[in-house]
Amino acid sequence: MDVLKVGVIGCGAIGREHIKRLHNKLQGSRVVAVMDVFPESAQRGADLVGSDCKIYDNIEGIVNDSDVDALVVTTPGFAHKEPIMAAIKAGKPVFSEKPLATTAADCKEIVDAEMAGGKKLVQVGFMRRYDKGYRQVKELLDGGTFGKPLLAKCTHRAISVDPSYTTDMAVTDTAIHEIDCMHWLLDDDWTQVQVIMGADTKHAHEGLKDPQIMIFKSKKGYTVILEVYVNSNFGYDINCEVVCEEGVINLPAPAYPTVRKNQMISTPIEQDWMNRFIDSYDVELQEWIDDTKKGEVNGPSAWDGYIAAVTADGLVASQTSGVMEDVSVGET
Repeated sequence: MDVLKVGVIGCGAIGREHIKRLHNKLQGSRVVAVMDVFPESAQRGADLVGSDCKIYDNIEGIVNDSDVDALVVTTPGFAHKEPIMAAIKAGKPVFSEKPLATTAADCKEIVDAEMAGGKKLVQVGFMRRYDKGYRQVKELLDGGTFGKPLLAKCTHRAISVDPSYTTDMAVTDTAIHEIDCMHWLLDDDWTQVQVIMGADTKHAHEGLKDPQIMIFKSKKGYTVILEVYVNSNFGYDINCEVVCEEGVINLPAPAYPTVRKNQMISTPIEQDWMNRFIDSYDVELQEWIDDTKKGEVNGPSAWDGYIAAVTADGLVASQTSGVMEDVSVGET
C-alpha cells in the first residue's frame, strides 16, 4: 500500500487540524472522505482537501466506503464508541482521539469486540507518548542505569478554564494524560488512587475545586503524585520528575530564550497547550500511518484506553470520598 486512504469522522477544530496534517503535511496518507453530523462542519473539513473529497452525514456510509482504508475519529468523547465499533465490525484500522470512550463499560465493550475479531485495530490518541522529552525519559528508565523508579512528581497547570469545566474534568480531561503517560513510563498498572483537595484558588469559577492533588500507587509499589491546577494564571506548565534508586530524571520545560530586561532575568512560560505538544501530534499520526500500512498497531491500544477509563473512575470516586479507591482492570 503506497498511500493510506483515510476517512475522518468529526470535523471540528481538532478534526480539521488532523485533516490538514494527514492530507498535506505527513507522508503516505491522504484524506478521501469526511463525516460530521453538522453539514457545515463536514463541508469545512472537505474544503481542506478538495472537490474530490466525499462527504458523509452518517457513520455507516464512511466506514463501509470501499475507498476508505482506515478511519480517524475526532468527534467529542461521548461520540467515540459508535464509529470505533463500526470500524472494528468492518475490519478497518481506526485511530481515536482520547478518550477511547467516556465510560469504562464502553471501553471494555470496544476491547471485547476487538478481541472477538482476532486482530488489533484500535489506537488511542494519547499523544504524550510521542513527545520528544517524554520519550527521552522512557529511554533512560528502560536503559536501567538509573535503577528502579521509586516515585514520580508531576504538575499539570493551565492558565484558566472555561466556565463549563467541572471538578471531575480535572480527572477526565486533564489528568487523563498523566494517567496513561505515567502508566507507560513506569510500565506498571495502578492499584489505588486518591484525590486530595487543596485550598481553592479565587480564580476558579463557582463550584470548581482547584487545585487538586492526585496520588497513584502501582503493583510494583511506585507512587506518583500529580498536581492539577487549571487556573494558575501564569502559563501552561507541564513537569515530570522521576526519582530512581540511582538518580533522578527531570523532564525540563521546552527551551525559551532567557532575557534580561527591566532589571530582571526571565524566561517565558508556554501559554498554549497546542504549541507545547504540536510536534507530538505529527509524530503520533505519522507512526500510525506507517504502522497501519504494515498492518500493525504499535501505539496506545484499546486496552490502554480501558485502563485509563477505569483509573479515571477511581479518581472521580475519590474526589467525593477523599480516600484511596481501588483500581482493578483484570487481565488482557
